[in-house]
Amino acid sequence: MSRFTNTIGVISAAVLVAISTFAAQSADDIKLPTGYRNWFHVNTMIVDKASPLFEAIGGMHNVYINSAGLAALKKGGPYPDKTVFATDLHEFTVVDGSYVEGARKGVATMVKDSKKFAATGGWGFQVWAGGDPKKPVVTDPTKQCFECHQPKKDQDYVYSTYIP
Repeated sequence: MSRFTNTIGVISAAVLVAISTFAAQSADDIKLPTGYRNWFHVNTMIVDKASPLFEAIGGMHNVYINSAGLAALKKGGPYPDKTVFATDLHEFTVVDGSYVEGARKGVATMVKDSKKFAATGGWGFQVWAGGDPKKPVVTDPTKQCFECHQPKKDQDYVYSTYIP
């Protein structure tokens, strides 16, 4: 290989590492919110075995929003900076035709900061396995989260809507 090719290879590798570090760093900056179960409860969604998303996000999703985003939720967005959505994801069982919440699988968070997270529509994403703040899951917010949220661009990348 030529010296030029080797140099390009090293630069490319360095850029990839820098990009990967930035993506992980952005997700790592997000902290598990405390007290989110006292926030406004937006809705509950069940992703069951009939869904193609079951393997990735199956369970009972209890979605909450902090006070910074509540007015925007009620009018359908856009959401101001400092809005936080927290999704408390649980296993579930069906008992006598009723869906019953089970063990916590994780807590997912979307944090609005239009400058910091400009590359992902102004939203930062993180998920904590079992809701444990020492077990963050998201290392590449674009691939792991934002790609799925892109179809909701007209709703500021948010799937949940206000139900009066």
